[in-house]
Amino acid sequence: MVGLRAALLAWFDRNARALAFRFERDPDPWAVLVSEVMAQQTQVARVAEKWLAFMGRFPTPAALASAPTGDVIRAWQGLGYNRRAIDLQRAARAIVLAGGRVPEDIDSLQALPGVGPYTARAVAAIAFGRPVGAVDVNVRRVLGRLTGADPAAAPQREMQAAADALVDPARAGDWTHALMDLGATICRPARPECDACPVRTWCSFAGVAGVRPNPAPGRRGAVPFEATTRWLRGRIVGRLCGVPPGTTVTFDGPLGLHAPEAVSAALASLAADGIVELDAVGAARLAGEQA
Repeated sequence: MVGLRAALLAWFDRNARALAFRFERDPDPWAVLVSEVMAQQTQVARVAEKWLAFMGRFPTPAALASAPTGDVIRAWQGLGYNRRAIDLQRAARAIVLAGGRVPEDIDSLQALPGVGPYTARAVAAIAFGRPVGAVDVNVRRVLGRLTGADPAAAPQREMQAAADALVDPARAGDWTHALMDLGATICRPARPECDACPVRTWCSFAGVAGVRPNPAPGRRGAVPFEATTRWLRGRIVGRLCGVPPGTTVTFDGPLGLHAPEAVSAALASLAADGIVELDAVGAARLAGEQA
């Protein structure tokens, strides 16, 4: 285990991705929390583009907590899943009510809106140096290949225990980033580059990968993105972000492939999530904005 840690961290020291939201020393826990929430279900490259601007506008939990929700949604544009912006603002308000400091322990972190097991452990490791493993889909794949477990079938408790056992306690934050980078650049789902892997010696999958790459599953019969509710919700929010703050917009017809009934249902869902507000006649504006 010592050799594996040393090999992976040495590789990371040479090959770490240069991302704006990574920190060399004394990472700001709030900045780490924002970056980790942004990275949920969003490509890291897109997060890197948006994080600096978002942090410049909302550098503290108090700044985000007191901002109009519509301003937060506008600042979030391009990251998708706008509910994460709402949850992040709710988390900021909870942090302010508790004294203004991002909590250090996993239970308190996980109690924040929008913070699940992975995000809580990533913040604990990166911001506070806690020796805990953060297990997302990519890390789960890496751990499964290292240990010989089936990532799709192994119980979460088993994978979490394996992740915690592997953490380098002296460099918990770097270790977390190193596993993420390994999964993103070397140990990919399809055609992993096992010959370039720094932990190939310890990997139970390496002997198989070079002969039979792990192909990506087929997408035959997949629903076009433009037909999904996610597309529809994003298009509605995008249109509202394109008008002056507080302006209401009436959606009284089809939108793309979606019938008026689907548009109305999406508006109701966005209102229930606190992203938009609807007036008496059903016109919409971003939440918390005044004309």
